[in-house]
Amino acid sequence: MPDADWIRKLCLSFPDATEDMPWADDLCFKVRGKIFTGMALSDGKFPRITLKCAPETFHELLEIEGISPAPYVGRYNWVTLANGNILPASELEDLIRHSYGLVAAKAPKKKATSKKKRKKRRTK
Repeated sequence: MPDADWIRKLCLSFPDATEDMPWADDLCFKVRGKIFTGMALSDGKFPRITLKCAPETFHELLEIEGISPAPYVGRYNWVTLANGNILPASELEDLIRHSYGLVAAKAPKKKATSKKKRKKRRTK
């Protein structure tokens, strides 16, 4: 059964993934500064999970009891699962991986660190 620790471990296994708590008890997972999955820690071991999905998947998921449009961002194809046990672990993992992929594709790319040549000041 996918619990909070399972979700956290999966989310942090992705390249450039970080975690943050921007609001009270919501643990958010980000890729290059953009959220791809979130969960409400106040729910205990099996928290609500919010993630992004493709438009066609969004409508399919809404037909499942316990899955609803995410508050504030549902219009952008984000859903909230009442808990991690709504779907089998393999399906939840696929949804989280897909959410990561959708967000990573549009997240700002890493800036390559380059050494700028310093201009020498002329002294008079």
